[in-house]
Amino acid sequence: MALDFSGQNLRGRNFKGRQDLAGANFSYADIRGANFTNANLTGAKFSHAKAGLQRRWVIGLVIISFLLSGLSGFLWAFNNVLVSRIFSSSSENQIAGWVALVTLIVFFVITIRQGIIVGLGAVTVTVAVAVALAVTGTGAVAVAGAGTGAVAGAVPVAVAFAGAGALAGALAGALAGAFTRALAGAFAFALAGALAVALAVASTSGEGGAVAGAGTLFSIYISWRAMKGDQKYSLIRNIAVAFAATGGTSFRGADLTNADFTQATLKSTDFRNTILICSRWHQAKMLDRVRPGSTYLQNLQVRQLLVTGQGQDKNFDRQILRGINLQKANLADASFIGADLSEANLQDADLSRAKLKQTQLDGTDLTGATLTGAYIEDWGITNTTKLHGVRCEYIFMRLPTKEDPDPLRKPDNKQEIFADGDFADFIKPIFDTLDLYHNQGVDPRAVAIAFKNLAENHPEAELEIVAMEKRGDDKILLRAKTAAGSDKSQLSAEYFDDYNQLKALSQSQQLLLVEKDKRIISLENMVDTALKQPKFYTQGDTNVSDISGINIEGSSNVSGIAGNNSIANLGTISGNVSIALNQLPDATDAEKPGIKELLSQLQDAIIQSTYLSEEDKAEALEQVNSLAEAGKNPQESTKQKTAKTAITMLKGIFTGLPAIASLVEAGNKLLPAIAKLFGLG
Repeated sequence: MALDFSGQNLRGRNFKGRQDLAGANFSYADIRGANFTNANLTGAKFSHAKAGLQRRWVIGLVIISFLLSGLSGFLWAFNNVLVSRIFSSSSENQIAGWVALVTLIVFFVITIRQGIIVGLGAVTVTVAVAVALAVTGTGAVAVAGAGTGAVAGAVPVAVAFAGAGALAGALAGALAGAFTRALAGAFAFALAGALAVALAVASTSGEGGAVAGAGTLFSIYISWRAMKGDQKYSLIRNIAVAFAATGGTSFRGADLTNADFTQATLKSTDFRNTILICSRWHQAKMLDRVRPGSTYLQNLQVRQLLVTGQGQDKNFDRQILRGINLQKANLADASFIGADLSEANLQDADLSRAKLKQTQLDGTDLTGATLTGAYIEDWGITNTTKLHGVRCEYIFMRLPTKEDPDPLRKPDNKQEIFADGDFADFIKPIFDTLDLYHNQGVDPRAVAIAFKNLAENHPEAELEIVAMEKRGDDKILLRAKTAAGSDKSQLSAEYFDDYNQLKALSQSQQLLLVEKDKRIISLENMVDTALKQPKFYTQGDTNVSDISGINIEGSSNVSGIAGNNSIANLGTISGNVSIALNQLPDATDAEKPGIKELLSQLQDAIIQSTYLSEEDKAEALEQVNSLAEAGKNPQESTKQKTAKTAITMLKGIFTGLPAIASLVEAGNKLLPAIAKLFGLG
């Protein structure tokens, strides 16, 4: 039975390493200063709980912030004294004062515009130049160098402690929610220090404490921007939050899978190295004051999404959001291109028109989610992705462009929509596929040999090609089904190592590897055919080869992309034609093409024709295949009869095509020559 600590005072309690807290109820409990390090808190409830620092820690940290503020004020006074040397009668002191002033101005401007790390870097360069002048200068430059050398030791120290002043203000801001008066006290102390500096400088140099006052205001500005989440000052903020979390509630290394922090107060809480799969953060308070480590809580925009559930039109591209809980979140028009949403909870989330290109969704729960109008190009769903009850009227298979705002809409008919439950059936992928994307000049023969080698080297992977898809003018995606648990990363690396080596070989060297392997010849021709097609190329139910490793079979609907059986069959038939042609003898006279050469020309003309439908191309290639088979014994009467029938069928297919069609011209030229070689002319 789960333990119940609801409403209890658990300040400072030690639960470190406890494994009996799964499902425990800490709702409305005071867990300030409690230690849950490495505890098993799977499914635990922390709704309305109050985490953070105990009062004694708050007081101690505020005292430290006072000391840092005072130190900052003192060091700004030191800067003021350095700058006041401008008004000295000594030329050396004047140079030192000007160098100090320029250094501080550079630090102020660069820090405000580009961040404190860049500002400190600029000061470092300035000081290095000053030291170089001091060491190498002569004559008048030597005088300047002497003053610069004096400043070189003082300015970087002053600037460093100016940063300490900013840290003090940021720390006071981090503690403000726990001890409100501490914030006012810290800032008042810093301002009082600046006033004291101004008075001290006025009494010693006769000048006002302008630098001290400006430095104090600068520190306050930096601390304010840091606690607002400005990334330029993240260093200050991270140090302040880490400092403020010292002695606070610690979940470091704990398992908080499915834990519920709804409306919990979480300032000064340590979540480093914590498992946060599907943890719930709805309306959690002061989540920006936690120590997040490398978890998804480190991202400001993600924290806001978790608390509010509103991510409409936001950009989360390439974010690592593994295990995030976005149940019922509004994510309409949001972009998750290349993001990792594996194991995330997206139940009942609104993903209308969301961009999910290459989004990883392994183990993601999309039950009841709305996907109408979403863009799902190459999204990474697997057999563990839950699609039950998904609401979707239509989907797009590509990202939109100006030229095509509705790319590859499914259903294709814009007047149709998916009925309830249809989308999950439509999109159901062939899971565990190995996607081999080729670009920069595809070599079909190298593809065929490399894939055959991969299949033979890894029979346990049970590789079967299930889809080919042309991308661009000369790119192709080869998709192969794999056995569950196969290491697709290793398979892909091995395949492309082999492919690139084969691609570098000459045609004659490749032919030695091919010999007369029908599997390679068939696959080579299918890849070649796919490259010539302007559409998707997916294999339907036809079994191209019953040889293990290149058994191209599957569904006409692959990974949500509507298949085209006619194109698939076209590739199959073209491959069979090529196999038959390769079995015919080459022409003995280069100037007089034989049956093999003429039929090859006819095959190419049919495939490249823009006037024939895919069905007519398939039928025409069947007749070419019959001619190739008959060409093995062209003088045999039965073969001649077969050839005559095939030629007649081809003429019938070409009838009605425009006279300007290149296929008509090729037919008029090639068919009589072929008939003559069969003794039919």
